[in-house]
Amino acid sequence: MTAADPAGRLAAYQARVEAALEARLPPASELPARLHEAMRYSALGGGKRVRPALLYATGELLGVSGAPLDAAAAAVEMIHVYSLIHDDLPAMDDDDLRRGRLTCHRQFDEATAILAGDALQVLAFASLAEAAAGAAERVAMIALLARASGTQGMAGGQAIDLGAVGRTLSAAEVEQMHLRKTGALIEASVGLAAALAPALAPDRREALGRFAAALGLAFQIVDDILDVEGDPRLLGKTVGADKARGKPTYPAAAGMAAARARATALHADAQAAIAPFGPPAAMLSWLARYIVERSS
Repeated sequence: MTAADPAGRLAAYQARVEAALEARLPPASELPARLHEAMRYSALGGGKRVRPALLYATGELLGVSGAPLDAAAAAVEMIHVYSLIHDDLPAMDDDDLRRGRLTCHRQFDEATAILAGDALQVLAFASLAEAAAGAAERVAMIALLARASGTQGMAGGQAIDLGAVGRTLSAAEVEQMHLRKTGALIEASVGLAAALAPALAPDRREALGRFAAALGLAFQIVDDILDVEGDPRLLGKTVGADKARGKPTYPAAAGMAAARARATALHADAQAAIAPFGPPAAMLSWLARYIVERSS
């Protein structure tokens, strides 16, 4: 695995966060065993691990390495998994499949799924609080992830999404929803690594923020496109669900051609934002392309 092997580096990131999660998740043999089993089933159930990958690549760019990155990578992935568990519930999206297998509430039951999501959320913040980093850096990471997860981020975006079912939104309104629901946590993934580099110049920190914001929005627009024309065997979930539920999406608001064009433009914005970093940002550049061009 070399710098010229980005796919190999992504696989290494995926293995690294898997180990970090394994080290922090309670064993299924401990009480309450069924809850712990549900947490492990959901958190260790595969996935692209895009958010930890962005975090690790940003850390490498900034010269940050070691245990603090693992704590942050595990935390952001646990928040992501908790959100998927809750999004899949009958009260939300009522999905049966996630990552190619039964959703948590179908594999276990609704009450256990709710508790598994709750427990993963608080475990994420414990991971940051216990990270091998300075107190200021730990507090900064906790605050950043909390903002990205709350009403101004992921939870707020989901609330807007649920409230818009059956309504017609403009493309701008859909973008605002997507920036919260999906974009905020992707921004946090880059921001958590940057928080571990307190000496980072403000203009460099701002450039990474612009990169992550553009990429986060592009990620969800591509998701919207794949929900229309993706292969369910590759996606690991049912396609066409958003349209069937009357949920607002970018293709529904602006058309498929405009959705593709917007994703392409956002990818260009993301690449331009990290251009000043030069060759050391090659892995972030590759991940941006991977996210926008993915088929699953």
